[in-house]
Formats: sequence, structure tokens, C-alpha cells
Amino acid sequence: MSDAVIEKVDNDGVVRLTINRPKALNALNSDVLSALEEHLVELEAHPRLRAVLITGAGEKSFVAGADITEMRDKTPEEARAFATQALRTIKRLETLPVPVVALVNGFCLGGGCELALACDWAVASENAVFGQPEVLLGVIPGFGGTQRLPRRVGPAMAIDLVTTGRKIDAQEALRIGLVNRVMPQAELESYVEELTKQLKGNGPLSVRGAKQAVHDGLDQDLDSALALETSLFALCFAGEEQKEGMGAFVEKRKPNF
Repeated sequence: MSDAVIEKVDNDGVVRLTINRPKALNALNSDVLSALEEHLVELEAHPRLRAVLITGAGEKSFVAGADITEMRDKTPEEARAFATQALRTIKRLETLPVPVVALVNGFCLGGGCELALACDWAVASENAVFGQPEVLLGVIPGFGGTQRLPRRVGPAMAIDLVTTGRKIDAQEALRIGLVNRVMPQAELESYVEELTKQLKGNGPLSVRGAKQAVHDGLDQDLDSALALETSLFALCFAGEEQKEGMGAFVEKRKPNF
């Protein structure tokens, strides 16, 4: 890897972002957040973006948290600015119009867990460790953990994790719904290859529409959300993607999206 704090690899529209501070267990500092936001701004304008995968360099850590060395002497005003920067960056990741997948290898704590929570789903290696241990440092989660965690795992489990600061292994994370699947570290790359192949075989506009329906519908009552789904479903029939997909099905061939 290069000296860049964020490595970006574009595999025909499936972009992989790697947080590259392995000596610091990929902890998030202001420089990492700035670099990540720059990449995300570019991805928002990517003409052929299919999906984004995010991970950490090495096998020890996805992101071990925010950088304590940088945070320890901050004033309340400086802490607010740091949290605001992180929240803005993480929101950009969350609102990308394509699927965003966290590939969690090793420590996924504090700000790392909050980063993973902003992804559409997470896949963990068997050695992954999750937690929101901020109370052990005399603070609370500041990058969205108190809000996204209960929306993912329910309020009771979220309060358990954010008030005890306890860490959980990959299997418990799977059981409570924090991650979607767990696999040996050695299998993560083959999963990435299969996922990339699968995503490239799907209609890109329909994938975006499906994500939009889920995300936007969660903030509406059921009838309004169903109306949104109907509108997005109907919109699919206005372009060539639906014609190609259904035509390929009838003709018993693979679609060319």
C-alpha cells in the first residue's frame, strides 16, 4: 500500500476504500476523515458507481476507534468540531445511492463501529471484535453510535453496549443483527469477489431504487412508504434497464446491464 491514509481501488464501478493506518489500528483522526470525505465527494459524482466496500488495512483492525491521542486535549468546542466533521463524513457514506458494505477485520470499536453502522450491511471475519467503549474513557459515542446502534439492534441492546462499554465477538454481533454474516478471515477476499460479480450482474438503476425505497421508507408511515415503493417501481418501467432485464429472462439469457 502507499502512504495515503485512504486507499481507493475501482473495479469497474465497485470501489473499495481501505483505511490505511495499520500501526494505529486504523484509528480515525482528522486527516483520515478529511481524506475519506474527499473520496466520498468524488464517488457521489461517479458515473458508473455500482457499490462501495470499506475496510481497514491489515488483519488486526477494521477501525479501532477515534484517535485518542488527537482527542485527549480537545476543548468542548474542538470536540464538537471533530464530531461534526465525523458525522458529516459518515453521513456521506450512508447516503451514497449504491450499496455500501463494511468488511470488518479485527477491532471494530467506537468510531469504527459507528462507521460500520453507516454501511448498508457488514460482513465480519471470525476475529472481529465490536463495541462502543467510550464510557470507559469518560465520554459517550460521538459519531452516531447512540442513534444508529439502536436502529440496528434495538434500544435495549444498544443501551447495554453504550453504557457498559463491553466488547462482543463476531458471533454475538451476528446474533443481535449488527453484522449480516461471519466467515474466516481467509474467506473475506473470496466473498468480495463473489459479491462484486453479483452486484455487477444486477440492474444498476434498480439497485439504487431498491436502496432508496428502504432508506427513505423507514422515515415514513407504512402507507406513505408503500406509495414511495410503488412510484419507484413504476419508474423502473420508464427506461431500458427493465426492458433488457425482462427481455433476457424471457429469452433465457443473461441480461447486459
